[in-house]
Amino acid sequence: MKQTLVAGAPGQKEFIALVAFTMALISLSIDNLLPAFAPIRSEFGIASANALQLIVTVYMLGSAPMQIVYGTLADVVGRRPTLLVGLILYAIGATIGVLAQDYTQLLAGRVVQGMGAAAIQVLAVALIRDRYEGGDMARVLSLVFMVFIMVPVVAPALGSLFIYLWGWRSVFVSMLVMALAAGVWFGLRMPETLHPEHKRQFSMQQLWQGIVLTFAQRSSIGHSLAIALFMGCLMTYISSSQQIFETEVYALGPWFPVAFGGIAAVMGLAFFANSHLVRSFGMHRLSHLCLLLFVGFAGLLCVAVLLWQGKPPLWLFVVLLSAIQFLMCLTMPNFNAIAMEPLGAVAGTASAVMGVLTTLGGALIGIVVGANFDGTLRPLGITYFVCSVLALGCVSWGMRGKLHLRRA
Repeated sequence: MKQTLVAGAPGQKEFIALVAFTMALISLSIDNLLPAFAPIRSEFGIASANALQLIVTVYMLGSAPMQIVYGTLADVVGRRPTLLVGLILYAIGATIGVLAQDYTQLLAGRVVQGMGAAAIQVLAVALIRDRYEGGDMARVLSLVFMVFIMVPVVAPALGSLFIYLWGWRSVFVSMLVMALAAGVWFGLRMPETLHPEHKRQFSMQQLWQGIVLTFAQRSSIGHSLAIALFMGCLMTYISSSQQIFETEVYALGPWFPVAFGGIAAVMGLAFFANSHLVRSFGMHRLSHLCLLLFVGFAGLLCVAVLLWQGKPPLWLFVVLLSAIQFLMCLTMPNFNAIAMEPLGAVAGTASAVMGVLTTLGGALIGIVVGANFDGTLRPLGITYFVCSVLALGCVSWGMRGKLHLRRA
């Protein structure tokens, strides 16, 4: 595996484990809270169940604009201090959540958490780009995302256990503890990875040049826009999953963590499979083939929810959604690697620009669709299909109409 080692850097296994552990904070911050929706609604007297989806989406909105700040800092002062600042801000947001006296304060804490988590999202990709290139980068991203996506397998169950034992505020305490652990591990073991020749002096002109350079890469922007649409699908699903599985659509009650965790396990399996398949197929060919299959299965889901008036049989919904999520997870890390490949000289800024596109796009789609949740799967099914078709269009535009579908 081609890599650039820094003096004192942890070995490959520890590097992947450390980055994955830190990335897991992002997933934990969303999925651990899903079982807390009902007790939060009860304590704060929230009238609409749809309003609870803001717990997820405002977190993403807090994250989106800060990514350009962290990306700039990462290229100027380095990866290490920038990530540590983000972890501190994340811990402050978790503390606000623990102490919140009303729903507005809770949402404010979530915004601050998102602002801190933005550093994790930007720096995780930049750290990997500092050390790996091309297909090797895609493989490491897959392994990191595999751990990241496996958190939802157990997070709702853990959240339910914390809530049962100590109340919903204990979920925020667990986030605070994990953030402190990540900060200590990173601070003790991870040296600066920014290559000296890539260090930049801060100026608005330099920042603008980095942004222009990123947007000048048509393939990078096309694949990033596709990721944004995938994130929109994912945010729509996650933010409404409690209503889908636990209460309004299928009314599974305490079996909600099992259904949610099972689909998350399929996603984790896909990331693991991608780390091996990318070597045989190449990241372009594998991701473009999976994108076409994604469109096909999203179309089947849309047809199913329309034929069954928004409530297809549970087994059919789980099978179709699992297939779609599996294909999405075979696609996203490769799209990330393709987008970042030509931008090593401005990896921090480029990662931030793409992070803003993907996070903001995903959050906005999630907010719009979530506000229109009608107690059925129609909004979800239509969103997946429309976003899949638009994603195919973005990638085709980025590749100038030449998808990689055959072996080179």
